[in-house]
Amino acid sequence: MHDLAQNIMDNLIPFFDLFILALNIFSIVVLIWGVIMSGIDFLKSERANRNRVVMARQNNFIKSFLGSYILLSLEILIAADIIESIIKPTFQDILKLAILVVIRTVISYFLHKEIEDALKDKENEADEKKVI
Repeated sequence: MHDLAQNIMDNLIPFFDLFILALNIFSIVVLIWGVIMSGIDFLKSERANRNRVVMARQNNFIKSFLGSYILLSLEILIAADIIESIIKPTFQDILKLAILVVIRTVISYFLHKEIEDALKDKENEADEKKVI
């Protein structure tokens, strides 16, 4: 029975390797897409003639928008790393995964806080416009 399970895993490893590669590539595509979209929004914001306070708020929102794409990209990379550590469970891979998860979790936490702050600023700006 153990030989059958090992044989099945040995046959599935090339598929999982391709899947991991696809996830890594997809993560890069998500990140590049976020950079492009944020760049377009930044250029549009810079072309509009507004005062500096409004532009600073808009830039914070754009930064948060980019941060959401970075978070998504990091989560996809974590998923790929988890799959890789399952199919190749060496101590070095598990240690590498643990370190990457800690680093990405810290980054994700602070990016999430920035996104929340930017959304609150955007809501406050919308409320100020309603009052005026």
